Amino acid sequence: MKLKPTLLALLMGLGIINGIKGQDWPNLSQFQEDNTKLSKPTANENRVVFMGNSITIGWIDSRPEFFADKPYVNRGISGQTTPQMLVRFRPDVIKLQPKVVVLLAGTNDIAGNTGPSTLEMIMDNIKSMADLATANDIKVILSSSLPASKYPWKPEMQPAQKIVDLNKMIKAYAEEKGHIYLDYFSAMADERNGLPKKYANDGVHPTVEGYKVMEPLVEKAIAEALQN
Repeated sequence: MKLKPTLLALLMGLGIINGIKGQDWPNLSQFQEDNTKLSKPTANENRVVFMGNSITIGWIDSRPEFFADKPYVNRGISGQTTPQMLVRFRPDVIKLQPKVVVLLAGTNDIAGNTGPSTLEMIMDNIKSMADLATANDIKVILSSSLPASKYPWKPEMQPAQKIVDLNKMIKAYAEEKGHIYLDYFSAMADERNGLPKKYANDGVHPTVEGYKVMEPLVEKAIAEALQN
């Protein structure tokens, strides 16, 4: 439908049209320059891309030494949900030509960061990312969502059981497709199926101690993926 010139002018004056055109909902621009600067992997390079949200990007902020001198590329963006990650999966993962992708996603969907989302919707997006990786000869590591009994930004939510249920679905899918399931949850959950203070001050984002629990688990999963 074509807009009448007067209506078009009004909408542009209000900034609505420009806002729609200028919106970068999946935040494709976040790593655009970094991706351009990143050289292609060498023949013997075991490049690994970490795709995720604030938990992933917070990892390199809190524990830069874990990523130092390793062929690890961090592509986490704070607050992101699986549909956003799916949109940027090609530029931020596939085009970087890794041998392995470590996907950690789902908790922000449960929180409703980009609108209501069922567990089936989350799994559809995770499956699509895994399919894209497999089609491009990238080994897939599907991480469990970390425990959380409450979201500080959504205190009315009760995510603990939904996270348990989502992780069961992720594990079942990984086993069905031959992907590696990386179980952070079992190593970190407390009696509430949440994160204790020593692992996350706010109950969601890992402390240094939390990341130290995660590191040997992901290293083991990466080694397994590279051997397959």
